[in-house]
Amino acid sequence: MASAGISVASLWTEVNRCGQNGDFTRALKALTKILHENRDDVTALHCKIVCLIQNGSFKEALNVMNTHSKVLGSEVVFEKAYCEYRLNRVESSLKTIESAAEQTDKLKELYGQVLYRLERFNECKTVYTDLIRNSQDEYEEERKTNLSAVVASISQWENTPLEDLGLPESTYELCYNTACTLIGQGQLTEALNKLRQAEELCRVSLADDTDITEEDIESELAVIHSQMAYVTQLQGRTDEALQLYNQVIKLKPSDVGLLAVTANNIITINKDQNVFDSKKKVKLTNAEGVEHKLVKKQLQAIDLNKALLAMYTNQADQCRKLASGLQSQEPTHPRPVLIQVAQLCREKQHSKAIELLQQFSDKHPESASSIKLTMAQLYLVQGHVTKACDVLRSIEEFKHKAGMVSALVTMYSHEEDIDSAIDVFKQTIGYYQSEQPGSAAHLALVREAANYKLKYGRKKEAISDLEQLWKQNTKDIHTLAQLISAYSLVDTDKAKSLSKHLPSADTMAFNVDVDELENSHGATYVRKKAAKVTGENPAPKEQGQGEIKKKKKKKKGKLPKNCDPKATPDQERWLPMRERTYYRGKKKGKKKEQIGKGTQGATAGASAELDASKTATSPPTSPRPGSAAGSSAAGSSAAGASNVVPPRQQKPAAPGATRKKVPQKKKKGGKGGW
Repeated sequence: MASAGISVASLWTEVNRCGQNGDFTRALKALTKILHENRDDVTALHCKIVCLIQNGSFKEALNVMNTHSKVLGSEVVFEKAYCEYRLNRVESSLKTIESAAEQTDKLKELYGQVLYRLERFNECKTVYTDLIRNSQDEYEEERKTNLSAVVASISQWENTPLEDLGLPESTYELCYNTACTLIGQGQLTEALNKLRQAEELCRVSLADDTDITEEDIESELAVIHSQMAYVTQLQGRTDEALQLYNQVIKLKPSDVGLLAVTANNIITINKDQNVFDSKKKVKLTNAEGVEHKLVKKQLQAIDLNKALLAMYTNQADQCRKLASGLQSQEPTHPRPVLIQVAQLCREKQHSKAIELLQQFSDKHPESASSIKLTMAQLYLVQGHVTKACDVLRSIEEFKHKAGMVSALVTMYSHEEDIDSAIDVFKQTIGYYQSEQPGSAAHLALVREAANYKLKYGRKKEAISDLEQLWKQNTKDIHTLAQLISAYSLVDTDKAKSLSKHLPSADTMAFNVDVDELENSHGATYVRKKAAKVTGENPAPKEQGQGEIKKKKKKKKGKLPKNCDPKATPDQERWLPMRERTYYRGKKKGKKKEQIGKGTQGATAGASAELDASKTATSPPTSPRPGSAAGSSAAGSSAAGASNVVPPRQQKPAAPGATRKKVPQKKKKGGKGGW
């Protein structure tokens, strides 16, 4: 037994030495020998778990903890939660942390990471704020980086106003996360400036390390460049954005999440053009582990663009499969249904598309606005204007909007259904009368209703609207004149009494000097005044002495050549020939130089070239400019979504590892919008 004790002591010395040198593989061999002597040694088991974690053997470490759970008890709660987190069993990791008897600082750090992965950003923010307030150590900067990543995610995905936490921008990670926050708030110019600042800080911080090559620096800058490309794309400069995206793809970064987001955004720029390139890029979004690097909204945006790409490449079954999968994830979201409807319309199945839209509208009335607008559009395509109007009037959200009223009135007028158009005005005016009486929108609607009724001869119905407008502004002469005109057909006495409010003719003249107006620079066709004669009046001419005015004979108009005066003139003779009803176009005549005439093998063109008498003496002309070959008009774009490269976040340190000041790893988050 004594020799065994000496052997165990030497083995522990070996474990300690290997642990300090970072040689965890040799340490594991020594720990295996120790556990061979005593398989329930808690310290040896704990050390073995830490060595396995340091070597990345998370499954094996978790198996050791589960096998010896009775012996270890609560000694390895952090290690177990960490292994589950690294194995992407985030829900299990959360349960393990919450079951711990004591919440240590390292458990709180891991708890914040787990909450971030579960997209519970507000709770995560509370955890990191508490850690920064109650701890002072060398990892404070990393905690602030993680907190800024959480703030950026809240800004991008939840669109909620944020308080200023006073976080510094001393590192490129902090500066990058600030830029992500600005993107979420729509401040694109400021975000682009922050990203340039982050790029400069990154180059400066990595340039001092002699072990880092230029390729390593460019790889670290890839996430910043991809985010700069996204901002540029949002600003409408798609060519610049596409160039930056392709530069990131060529670097082949190891981050599969970054590659997936960049490839997806290239697909959104391509739209229904350059489909071959999009099919190559979509493979990058299918890489293993992408689902653990991106948030839920980013993954849905990628799947949405995959469905649209399948539709553009005529893969109908694949398009329906992807759209159905998206609909099962988000049953209340209208986009998957709209993609299925677009596919049906490409197949000319409009009736089935309308039926699908109606089913979704009945099941989810709270999300039916965009669906009903699409239904109305399909009805209009089929020529069912009245049905389209009925669908539009059923949308409560847009029912009283000025644009909706204008569209409905236009369509009813096209169908000559004046009563329905007036009813639309009546309902909308009633709504504004109760909600916003006397507002500019209310009075504008009343005026439009009155003008519409007067236009279609409904003067009796227009009287109430005109009276309402005149009471609001009794100095409005135009409205008063319209009111008098309407009353003249209904009540002449009332029209006479109202005419007393009209201004006098002198007031209406506005003291205009007619002579000065006629002599002004812009006056044309002014009557000439007779010149006034000064002095004595000339003696009257004797009869016969005056000049006799000769009557000018009217010349007969010249008739066109070959005109038959007895024939009835063409009623369409004033229209251009191409616009006349009987025009059928010019018939193409036979070519003057026909092939086949002459001796065998000879052509008319060749004969003409050899004929010296037909040689042109004028110099040759330059080629006529034309359009480049292969150009095509851009097609219409469907609703897609582009992703923003997400905020960067620190990973928790593995158990037993010393934490180093290295460029931090980051989590990704994104933004939708095609």
